[in-house]
Amino acid sequence: MVEKLGLAAGAVVVGIVGAIILFWLLNKACELLPRKWESRIKPYVWLLPAFAVIGVFLIYPAVETVISSFRRGKRGKLYEFVMFDNYERLFTDPNFLNTLLNNVLWIFVAPALIVGLGLAVAALVDKLKPWAEKTAKSIIFLPMAISMVGAATIWNLVYAWKPEGADQIGLLNQIIVMFGGAPQTWLQIDTFRFNTFLLMVVYIWTQVGYAMVLLSAAIKGVPEDTVEAGRIDGASERGIFFRIILPQAWPTVITVFITVLIGVMKLFDIVYAMTNGNYTTNVLGNYFYNALFRQGDPGLASAVVVILIIAVVPVLVYQVRQFRIQEENR
Repeated sequence: MVEKLGLAAGAVVVGIVGAIILFWLLNKACELLPRKWESRIKPYVWLLPAFAVIGVFLIYPAVETVISSFRRGKRGKLYEFVMFDNYERLFTDPNFLNTLLNNVLWIFVAPALIVGLGLAVAALVDKLKPWAEKTAKSIIFLPMAISMVGAATIWNLVYAWKPEGADQIGLLNQIIVMFGGAPQTWLQIDTFRFNTFLLMVVYIWTQVGYAMVLLSAAIKGVPEDTVEAGRIDGASERGIFFRIILPQAWPTVITVFITVLIGVMKLFDIVYAMTNGNYTTNVLGNYFYNALFRQGDPGLASAVVVILIIAVVPVLVYQVRQFRIQEENR
């Protein structure tokens, strides 16, 4: 352990020293130019390392993924180009279509509930005394400190099932048995995709605290003068919230919603750890993992990633526009 920590610390030191030397050399190179050109070129030269990192670790892999999606993959290797064959295989596969439907369900339900609950909790705790507000926020935010796999493990114990007559270790089944009911295999109930909604509960539990913290800050940022003016005009507390506070906090609501939405579209950990996509609970992230590491088909896996990129890009563009609007309104 000590050796690993020493290596990690050494890597950090080398990285910092290397970055300092690199920028010093770039700065010296710019100083060799005429002063007129130095002032023009220096900003771009300083940005060059960042652009290089983005190009190597982001743009290049993205381009390679798109190219790989048009090639045949087998046993973890890529072969000849097959054009749109991988995409045709995906959209004629009932399992993939079911996966897409699950992702759509996640997209419409989970972010709305997370933002709605986060906004409700933020508005309620804002009315508490300072010490009670801090305590409540700490408790609600606590699941954010747990990894998705850790949260999945906790909720696996909540949904755990044992045959009728045996001692139930699952909290939910224990409650059912206490009231005279029969234990249920909760994560296998796919009627109306009930088990998918149970998985959403896990994700919502981990993310409501995140939404609450940001939305609480937005609510506190609303000028007290406008709130008091509404009270003087006879507005109810409900009217003040929906007509004064919420409109002014709306940009933050949109930002939180989009951030959570992007996270939902990339979801993998919870589904993999709890059901591995069985019982009609699969999502695109888990489908990609199985295609790449279990089927050994990088071409098909790349096609899944491209579809996910196509779905995420419009959301990212909208988010960037929202940030620009917020900056202009400041």
